[in-house]
Amino acid sequence: MTRVFFAGGGTAGHVEPALAVARQWRMQNPDSKISFIGTREGLETRLVPEAGFDLHFISKVRIARRLSPSLLLAPFSLLRSVAQSITLMRSADLVVGFGGYVCAPAYIAAALTRTPIVIHEANARPGLANRLGSLFTPHTAVAHPIDSGKLSQALLAGLPLREDVVASFHDASQDWQSSRISAKRALGFDPAKALVFIFGGSQGSVALNQVIADSRAELLAQGIQILHGIGARNAAPSAADGYQAHGYISDMATAYLAADLVISRSGAVTCAEVNTLGRYALFIPLPIGNGEQELNARDLVLQSRAQILAQSQFTPSWLVSNIKGLLSQSASAPIAGSDIDINAASKMVSLMEHALHGGK
Repeated sequence: MTRVFFAGGGTAGHVEPALAVARQWRMQNPDSKISFIGTREGLETRLVPEAGFDLHFISKVRIARRLSPSLLLAPFSLLRSVAQSITLMRSADLVVGFGGYVCAPAYIAAALTRTPIVIHEANARPGLANRLGSLFTPHTAVAHPIDSGKLSQALLAGLPLREDVVASFHDASQDWQSSRISAKRALGFDPAKALVFIFGGSQGSVALNQVIADSRAELLAQGIQILHGIGARNAAPSAADGYQAHGYISDMATAYLAADLVISRSGAVTCAEVNTLGRYALFIPLPIGNGEQELNARDLVLQSRAQILAQSQFTPSWLVSNIKGLLSQSASAPIAGSDIDINAASKMVSLMEHALHGGK
């Protein structure tokens, strides 16, 4: 029996593509044993068991972005996580990594135990863990072309999508307009009125939530409906006609289809889902990190499917003043979605089989 470990945790941006590939692998290799490696702090603690996969925990490696005393503890934390990963690797035939906290120790452990590694990088600018992992394997894939480094020669596979997004693409392709109207009704909104879908990623965003809180009354007064993903840890706003707030939105495909405008961070998964289901977006890139979120949205901006705005400029007055223009631009954008990422999970499975059989 082949045993495959998937590593990728923390946010939905790492977990969801890993789950998409794991499901595809299970469908094509039903006799395999599939397990995930994660930490006790990420969304994997809920998403992975819900998907029916085993989850093994390792310690989270915390590396501060700035000089601080905690940096002195990072090597010891990494060694502990590597040791925990080596214990798991002893029964592994293949490790598949998607970036995030758990991947660096998993990659090092796999290299030390001579376990084949496959890597998928979702962002237009690769993260540290996947750059490290690419030193240990030729079996790499990316969602966007990478300009330099080892990952510049990776397979351009696209981004593996959630099952509901793929299914919705195929269903909506029969009649995009009718599907969008049906999606609004399914969510309890008036199909004759504009709907703005705003969310701050899988964890929510206090900054984006505050802008909506301060502009909600004026937006609703303009006849604009709002679907608001506030994040599971954030307090729910008061109820209002035409406004819905949810801690976590599991049926993202219906939310995208229903939306006349998406306002969100520009994580790699969000950009791919917006593109697949043919939506228009205002992206507010996360103001920390290595700038990958702005790069993720670049292709959609070139396609006239998105705008990018700095978080410092995203204010209640800006939103109220520009919402009509954004909705007008959305209405003039192509209504159909894109199939560019539809087969990404299958491409990853082929790469895994290639790695598993020694690259032959």
